[in-house]
Amino acid sequence: MQTTKRNNYITWDEYFMGVALLSAKRSKDPSTQVGACIVNAKNKIVGAGYNGLPIGCSDDDFPWGKTGESLQTKYPFVCHAELNAILNNIGMDLHGCRIYTALFPCNECAKAIIQSGITEIVYLSDKYATKEIFIASRMMLEKAGIKCRKVEPTIHKIELSFDESDV
Repeated sequence: MQTTKRNNYITWDEYFMGVALLSAKRSKDPSTQVGACIVNAKNKIVGAGYNGLPIGCSDDDFPWGKTGESLQTKYPFVCHAELNAILNNIGMDLHGCRIYTALFPCNECAKAIIQSGITEIVYLSDKYATKEIFIASRMMLEKAGIKCRKVEPTIHKIELSFDESDV
């Protein structure tokens, strides 16, 4: 019988980023799956979302392409994970919350984050940092005083099993 606690548990940042990454698995987007998780000051999850179409719009009725005429691409139709997490929150004031997101937020999501009162963004990847909409995002977030930090995981992979014998 073990008499001390387990030492190899995940950090809060790894836990909440894991929830964001798991949420991304709900996305129907064939090229980019992004998830987000909003957490309050007491480390309680108050919202989660992923990139997808608005409620009531069938995933089969809209395009998922990345190139072509605007209305033949996904871009005018898809709600980003951060916006979905804000809209899907449990009905509470988000002031003082932090948001975990797989990708650094675009300018449109930055506006929603600022307006919602979220005060910190924790992101996994900033692979689009040189694109203008992400430069604009950083400019707005900095002026609004939103803290942005890249998550620093101590682990690189978590495996989930739905095999009940593993529980």
